[in-house]
Amino acid sequence: MTVDRDADPDADHKLCRHDVCALQSARRVAAMLDIDPDTIKEGAPLPRGWHFFLLGGDTRRSQLRADGFPGFGLPMPDLGLPRLLLAGRTITYQGGLPIGAAVERTSKIARMDRRETASGPSAIVTLHHELRPTPLEQAAIVETQTYILLPETKASAPASGANRLAPADGATGVTPDETLLFQYSALGFNSHKIHLDRKHAQDVEGFPDLVVNGGLATLLATEFLRREQGIVPLRLKSRHTAPLFCGRPISFVTRRNGRKVELQALDDSGVSAMELELDVA
Repeated sequence: MTVDRDADPDADHKLCRHDVCALQSARRVAAMLDIDPDTIKEGAPLPRGWHFFLLGGDTRRSQLRADGFPGFGLPMPDLGLPRLLLAGRTITYQGGLPIGAAVERTSKIARMDRRETASGPSAIVTLHHELRPTPLEQAAIVETQTYILLPETKASAPASGANRLAPADGATGVTPDETLLFQYSALGFNSHKIHLDRKHAQDVEGFPDLVVNGGLATLLATEFLRREQGIVPLRLKSRHTAPLFCGRPISFVTRRNGRKVELQALDDSGVSAMELELDVA
C-alpha cells in the first residue's frame, strides 16, 4: 500500500463564516426530535449535539460532487473517487453555545491521504471545524470529521430481511424514517444523495435503501443518552463500521465506567454499526 499525504492544504480549502446560533433553527431541531419547540429559549445553552445546523455548507450547486455531497461549505475534492462515506468524528465541548449568540465558524480540510492498495485507489479526507461565540477567544465546539472516498461500485440487489437476528436484549432504540432523514438533511443543508434519493442509493451506490446520515445516528445516540440517562458529553468520538438504513430499527446499548461511557448502535440484525466513546461530566 502506498500513501500520499497532504497535511497542509492551500487556502482554497479553508473557510471562515460569521453566523448566528438562531433560535428558529434550534426550535426546528427540537421539533424534528419530537420535543416541544416552545421549551427552547433564546439565551439558553444549545443542547450538546445540536450544533450540526451551524456546520451546514453553502457550497454552490456547480461545485457539488456528483453524489450531491456539499462538503459542509468546503468543496469536497473528487479525486476520481465518486463514493463517499463517513468513517468517524471527534467532538470536544470546551464551553457553552448560547442560543441567539453570534458565532464565528472556521473550517478547513485538515488532511488528505490518497491510498493505493491491492483492491484499488481510495482516499481519507479529514475536515476540521471550530465554533466560537463572539467575542470570546476560545472555541466552544471543536469537531473533526473523517470521510473515506472510494471508487465506483457495481449496484447489488437489495438485501433480504429473512434471516435477520433480533436486537440484543436490553437494547433501546429508534427507527429513522424518510421524514427524519429529510428534516436532518435539510437543517444541515446536506444534499448527499444516499440520504435522499432511493434510486441513487440502490442503483448507483448498491445499498438496499436510503442510508441514515452518520451525523443523525450520532445525534439520536446522544439524545438517547441525554434524555434517558442524563449523560452530558465533554468529548465524543464516533466510529462508523457499517451503514444504517431508513425504516430499520437502531438499538442502543450502553456501558458506563465512571466518567467514561461506551455506546454501540446496532442495526436490525444486531450488528454493531456505530461505536461511541464519551467523556462525560
